[in-house]
Amino acid sequence: CHGMSGSCTVKTCWMRLPNFRVVGDNLKDRFDGASRVMVSNAGSLRGQTGKRNRYNFQLKPFNPDHKPPGTKDLVYFEPSPNFCDRNPKLGIQGTHSRQCNDTSIGVDGCDLMCCGRGYRTQEVSVVERCACT
Repeated sequence: CHGMSGSCTVKTCWMRLPNFRVVGDNLKDRFDGASRVMVSNAGSLRGQTGKRNRYNFQLKPFNPDHKPPGTKDLVYFEPSPNFCDRNPKLGIQGTHSRQCNDTSIGVDGCDLMCCGRGYRTQEVSVVERCACT
């Protein structure tokens, strides 16, 4: 509140965003639940819910056994390419000969990075000169 002697003649409100981690977790949940769709011109005037569709098309599930996506659902038209295998047309190098961390369970871990196909380990000894005095 702002005003003479706390009279509250003007109110100022601030909108707050949730913690960045919360936003990221929500996006990840939606990403994991994303559904493949295709565009349909059928029912272009009104959707199944009776709401008017201003774009004159409707998104239908690729799999007819799935329910149509909601307004807050993430959708995709084509599956992602296989990043495990080399594909020069798409500029994908694949995972062959990449370095990984065999003790990590993260994205740099060998099991995940090598797509579960196994990997070769190599032990390297490095000799460095110290800046001793």
